[in-house]
Amino acid sequence: MSEKREEREMNVYLDGMIESMPVFAKELIAGGVAGGVAKTVVAPLERIKILFQTRRAEYHSIGLFGSVKKIARTEGPMGFYRGNGASVARIVPYAALHYMTYEQYRRWIILAYPDVGRGPGLDLVAGSFAGGTAVLFTYPLDLVRTKLAYQVVGSQKLNAQGVLNSQQIYKGILDCFSMTYREAGLRGLYRGVAPSLYGIFPYAGLKFYFYEEMKRHVPPEHKKSIVFKLVCGSVAGVLGQTFTYPLDVVRRQMQVQRIMVSSSPEMKGTIETLVMIAQKQGWKQLFSGLSINYLKVVPSVAIGFTVYDIMKSCLRVPSRDEAEAVRKVVTNKRSTHPSSLDS
Repeated sequence: MSEKREEREMNVYLDGMIESMPVFAKELIAGGVAGGVAKTVVAPLERIKILFQTRRAEYHSIGLFGSVKKIARTEGPMGFYRGNGASVARIVPYAALHYMTYEQYRRWIILAYPDVGRGPGLDLVAGSFAGGTAVLFTYPLDLVRTKLAYQVVGSQKLNAQGVLNSQQIYKGILDCFSMTYREAGLRGLYRGVAPSLYGIFPYAGLKFYFYEEMKRHVPPEHKKSIVFKLVCGSVAGVLGQTFTYPLDVVRRQMQVQRIMVSSSPEMKGTIETLVMIAQKQGWKQLFSGLSINYLKVVPSVAIGFTVYDIMKSCLRVPSRDEAEAVRKVVTNKRSTHPSSLDS
């Protein structure tokens, strides 16, 4: 009896806590959980993709399965998750901000421009600005994640070529942060942020655009189906990523420039780096790892959107239809009951 009573009291306490939370806090939690789950699922593919983008000579030639065997042989199972701690530490606040600011920008636009359409164009604009906001707040964590994933343990050939030296092997997240800051200051922590912003604005906007547009065409009886959410998220991620992938390659190479071979020419700007990669490494390098990225994006975006919608439901975030109905009721009451000053 006492256990059941304690369980009921705990449920009442949790219900009260959920009800007392503001909507934006619920969206932050839902977004953070969605990002963390999705990123952990695809971490091995993310590691291989980064190695493809930045270590062409050693990994690009052996392909996906050869890279899997090489990492397993030289680094063991945990090698597939190298840099994932920094990745999750970044993606949780990033996804939380991304989803929450998307919802906030969407509300602000509707409030500021009541006559604006509620179609996919609204999702495109809100998603783009949300992506830029999230990148600016979390970019240093992405840079650290890339540097840690770039490292390859036990590669004597690379050490002999000068790709890594004893001073540039980072021990962990904090060590990478401190060394990067000592080398180049705050500017070093934001190296490569320009192509990130150039890429995230169209990618984030297109991702939300395609996802919400496809959801609108799902039959009402399947609106809550997890399978349909996964399919919509998969297609949205693939379409959005295809248009912006070269900028992701530019960003990765700019991030790891300090720890690459010293004879490599300096990459100064986004466009200059893009042209230099196309000239020196070939235009195909701008799409290096894209096939792996498709394998990563499909489950990542699909799981992210699906978990986010499930978490919103668990946290009792009102749906957009419900919120719109409440807004209309409040607006009608205000118009039918003018204030004493008006009267």
